[in-house]
Parts: sequence; structure tokens; C-alpha cells
Amino acid sequence: MAEKVALITGGARRVGAAICRLLHASGVDLMVHYRRSADAARALQAELNAARADSVALVQADLLNLSSLPTMVAETVRQFGRLDVLINNASSFFPTPVGDITEQEWDDLVGTNLKTPMFLSQAAAPHLKRNQGCIVNIVDIHADRPMRNHVVYSLAKGGLVALTRSLASELGPEVRVNGVSPGVIMWPEDDRWADELARQRIVQSTLLKRVGDPEDVARTVRFLVFDAPYITGQIVAVDGGRSIHL
Repeated sequence: MAEKVALITGGARRVGAAICRLLHASGVDLMVHYRRSADAARALQAELNAARADSVALVQADLLNLSSLPTMVAETVRQFGRLDVLINNASSFFPTPVGDITEQEWDDLVGTNLKTPMFLSQAAAPHLKRNQGCIVNIVDIHADRPMRNHVVYSLAKGGLVALTRSLASELGPEVRVNGVSPGVIMWPEDDRWADELARQRIVQSTLLKRVGDPEDVARTVRFLVFDAPYITGQIVAVDGGRSIHL
């Protein structure tokens, strides 16, 4: 497990931070991308570097600016000398009811959830091929079961599923490409999801009747990175069974 280097987008908070902590505990050096969460990113970097010196670096970028993506890859290789793992985790999420969808909303949701993973994977591919590396895309169960009033988000994540399978075909045999599809893991950080009754209805739609944990996603990512040498082109649902019970 030693001497692997991972670049993770949106790694400073929430599920991204859980993935960072678990991969780091497994011996991975990290380049952690953030956009606006500078304080959280620096705190995570200090925490992990205290455990293993000089093992975590930060890169700030707006992922909608495609010119920044090759720079992120180049900075990772400059800092650590290699790149073995790309985790496409960063994601915009907000409703887009039909009739009110704007081009700006389209560009944001499709940009972060599909366009950026495509172009960042392209930039990283030569390095990943050199090291027999892998890509893990964080998808969503609503890629297959569209979420009401979230048309653009659902189609963007559906595109990410297709991208995962296409890249597995294009980049094999050197690079494995898989996806993790979370269900109810952490509630979104806005008032629309604050209603406890609405939350309980969603929880009851899972077969396990409970909310998952960020570490559930992180453990699945770690499995795909370290313990799945014969798995590629697959989407692993981490959703308590909700995707078969919607």
C-alpha cells in the first residue's frame, strides 16, 4: 500500500474528507483539491501531516475552469513524483425543476459532475497508465433512479456512470475505472432537507432503515483502490439497499 499518490477533488469536507482520512491511514500521499473550503482544507492537511509529515498537499481550483485541470495533475506529480489514484468526488447539487432550468445551472451541474471528471481523467491518464493506477468516480443512486426536480443533476450523474464504463474500456488494461454510488449518507447542507418527517420517509425507503456513514463510502473507495485488481467498469452502490427499493 506504500508509495501511492492520490488526487481527490472536493476532499476538504464531508465524504471527501472521510475518503482522504482512510486512504491516508492506508499509506497514501494526498493532493487534496478544494474550491472555497480553504479553512477546512488546511485543517485536514495539518491533521494528516501531523500523523505523517509532508504527506498531504493542497491545490485550490475552480473545476469549471478546464485550464486548471492539467495544472492540478502537474502539481501533484511535481509535489510527489507520481500519480496512482484519481478520485472524482467534487459535485454541485441543487434542484432544477423543469420550466425553470437556466443555462448557468446546466453549466454548473454538468460541469462539476461530468465535464470535469472527463477532462481531469484525460489529464491524469498518462500518469495513471505509467503506474497501473485507477480512477474512482463518486456517482449517485439517482443516476439510475432520477430524483424529482433534479433533472440536470440526475442526468449529469447518469453521464458519469457512462463515462466510468467508457473510460474503463478506453484506459484498460493499464488503468481500472470504477464508480461508487452513495445513497443516504449525509444530508445536503440547505434548508430544503431540514424537515425531519421528509428525512424519515427517505430513510424508510432503505432496506437497512438507517442513514449510512461517510466511512461507508470511504471503505468502498479503499477497496476499489487496493483490493479489487480484477474489477473495472463497475458501479458499487453504497445505499443500504435503497436503489432496489425506491
